[in-house]
Amino acid sequence: MSEQWIAIQRNPHSGSGQRRENLTALIRELRRRGLKPRLFKSRERLTRILQSPEQHASLRCIIAAGGDGTVCDVINRFPDVPVCPFPLGTENLLCRHFGIDGDTVLTADQIESGQCQTIDVGLLGDRRFLLMASVGFDAHVIARLHGSRRGNISRLTYAWPILSAAAGYDFPSLRVFVDDAPEPIVGCLAVIANFPEYAFGLPLVPEADPADGLLSVRVFPDPGALALLRYCRLLRGHRHVAHPDIPFLTARLVRIESDVPVPVQIDGDPCGTTPCSITLSAGQGRLLATRSAK
Repeated sequence: MSEQWIAIQRNPHSGSGQRRENLTALIRELRRRGLKPRLFKSRERLTRILQSPEQHASLRCIIAAGGDGTVCDVINRFPDVPVCPFPLGTENLLCRHFGIDGDTVLTADQIESGQCQTIDVGLLGDRRFLLMASVGFDAHVIARLHGSRRGNISRLTYAWPILSAAAGYDFPSLRVFVDDAPEPIVGCLAVIANFPEYAFGLPLVPEADPADGLLSVRVFPDPGALALLRYCRLLRGHRHVAHPDIPFLTARLVRIESDVPVPVQIDGDPCGTTPCSITLSAGQGRLLATRSAK
């Protein structure tokens, strides 16, 4: 068998300045320890190499160097390979959950130990996700941003898409069916979470646990920009958690229907429109990320 090696799948659109230097430092640290990292900017090139049974069998792990979307991409392409997230993106919610801040020595320690965290994996059709899926306004904003994205983005990049979408979005009604319940929950925004973190530090579903074998579902019922602002105020104070008009449930299957196609996103990337079905594959994810920040 060939000598073990480490693939680094880098998102060329993520990271700048210090974060790029951190990745270079990580490569140096891995080499210093006698490990064999190989950097890939091309998704296609890594895929071609791992079509070789010998190369695949000797692969130790894949470092997903980018944002949450990069991790999501890697777990979809190589579901049987342990993944080590390395933060280069805008939010890096997964890394934030596990306390991974780009420290090259600690990351190399984690890879060298090979100790994995087993987590649940969400499924939207045949697409896997780790953090969350959502349907409605935020997915609409993400679709608009990705349609015009050029290079690196920051939180500020979202400002105009959010403002313009709030003014022009119709907030169509969603019917959210949970498990075998015969009647749907009706709302305009549905968040189906596996992890508690969400963009901009908003605690949409703080109850979510990536190791409980369940999806955590929160539905925001009222349409319109004013309702959206009210929900943001509730979120900042965590007052939405016990709010009687904002339903929260846990489930293993969530189906969402609507009279018109409504955008869907997973882990910060567009993923089609309604109707959609979301399920959970319990304990099927392996991350080299065991230093929980919780």
